[in-house]
Amino acid sequence: MTPAQLSEEDLAKALHELPGWTRTGHSISRTVEAASFLAGIELVRRVAVAAEAANHHPDIDIRWRRVTFTLSTHDANGLTALDVALAHEIDRLDGQS
Repeated sequence: MTPAQLSEEDLAKALHELPGWTRTGHSISRTVEAASFLAGIELVRRVAVAAEAANHHPDIDIRWRRVTFTLSTHDANGLTALDVALAHEIDRLDGQS
């Protein structure tokens, strides 16, 4: 079953609770600056484990110490609660770095 897209109001509220995340069209993204290249790779590994467990996978761009996570629910052609939940989890994991 395809998850429902968030309303504009729900999306605005979610983004208010996700500092550093920005919306572009049907996706949200955040760039993290890691302490080192290996720290960035370790964050990606931890996010990959969480994403696999949630069966919801971000697009990840790694550029030395800068890691950009982009979320969208392709099945729903937009943003859903799955994206918001994974964004919160990425923030939590980044906070552990």
